[in-house]
Amino acid sequence: MPQITVRNLSKTYRVPERAPGLAAALRGLARRSYRDVEAVRDVTFAVESGEIVGFIGPNGAGKTTILKMLSGLLHPSSGEASVLGCVPWERRPAYLRRISMVLGNKSQLY
Repeated sequence: MPQITVRNLSKTYRVPERAPGLAAALRGLARRSYRDVEAVRDVTFAVESGEIVGFIGPNGAGKTTILKMLSGLLHPSSGEASVLGCVPWERRPAYLRRISMVLGNKSQLY
């Protein structure tokens, strides 16, 4: 049985958008426009007990966003995940006692 199961996991952020200039800034106060940015789109994988895996990819590929969703720090926009039999973003105490995650680069760990 897989220890980590991810099916069609996606995360989309809604970010404000503004044209340059003072007039656009004033218009933005009255009516904001937004655009959607896909950080992760339809990711599916499974990790069996005893497997060692690594996420590799270019900057902006969604690696950290996936890890944050699997640790429960972010809620996905769609999809489902199970880690150690728990849904990560429910952040139940039994789950939180079993995981840990360190974010940052090597120089921040010293």
